[in-house]
Amino acid sequence: MSQLRIATFNLLHGQPLGPDGSPLPYPADPAAPLAEAVAALDADVLAMQEVDRYQERSGLVDQTAVAAKALGAGDWRFAAALHGRPAPGAGWIHQPGVPGFQVYGPDEADAGTELPSYGTALITRLPVRHWRARRFAPAPFGLPLRVAGRRGLTPVPDEPRAAIAAVLEGPDGRPFTVVAAHLSFVPGWNMGQLAGIRRWIADLPAPYLLLGDFNLIGPVPRTVLGGAALVDGLGPERWRGAPRGREAREARRELRGQRARRGVYLRSRRPAQLGQLPRRAMLQGWRDLARTPTYPAHRPSVQFDHVLAVGVPRSAVLGTGTPALGVSDHRPLLVQVDLRPS
Repeated sequence: MSQLRIATFNLLHGQPLGPDGSPLPYPADPAAPLAEAVAALDADVLAMQEVDRYQERSGLVDQTAVAAKALGAGDWRFAAALHGRPAPGAGWIHQPGVPGFQVYGPDEADAGTELPSYGTALITRLPVRHWRARRFAPAPFGLPLRVAGRRGLTPVPDEPRAAIAAVLEGPDGRPFTVVAAHLSFVPGWNMGQLAGIRRWIADLPAPYLLLGDFNLIGPVPRTVLGGAALVDGLGPERWRGAPRGREAREARRELRGQRARRGVYLRSRRPAQLGQLPRRAMLQGWRDLARTPTYPAHRPSVQFDHVLAVGVPRSAVLGTGTPALGVSDHRPLLVQVDLRPS
């Protein structure tokens, strides 16, 4: 199975929306809209953000388990960035005495039903060699944002975020790494989180596929990742083949811009373990596999949701799509790739 369907989907806790983007009531079976939407994606690997687990607002269902069943996927992880209940306009009411971060899988599908949680999920039909997960602390301040069903701007505090990485069994038995992530909406803070993810997976095997809602538009995520790789590779011990000329000047400009943004704290350091790829490939190889608006779902105008890759050539992309599924204020981003070795 060399041709894979890779998708990322910000669920907005499975909220059904009308054609104009207004919220609709959940049906008698609250899991049905989500199950139908995910089945339509038919993804081999699916990253999901803003996922509920046993939340009253979404019908007390385990949304990751619902989505995995709809895909016929055998393995998955849900990383609870927090345990608690939403408090409209005030963030979250945290569950006392419960660790904020916890990872659930198929073995815990029916456990902790009394502990409502919220976070990020990664679902796969492929064999998994290794799982890992991490939590990001929220920014110390929030922003006024547009919220579905409300007029104007609503002050929204930032919240903890989570990322999940999986080393999957690829074509010919070769491994590759997939990451599902949901980043802060606070500018600068999200860039620091993205750079941290790149370093966090540096010891895992390439190629890399990084999926999620990054709250960053256009080429910004790719630029941040390339800049982070440059910083990691240009510490006191410079390596041969470092960028020169125009490439070096562009990288230095990006680095200066990152340092000027609050919350981004990239520093030169010893070269990191970069998987199976040479360091120069890490600088040049990060690319968007799909460039298309995903938000808002009823009239997409910006792209917050991305499928980024390194070690995957553009020629491997066989098709992309953002289907309208009637769930969430984001459209899913679907990419079909051929991962056969070139």
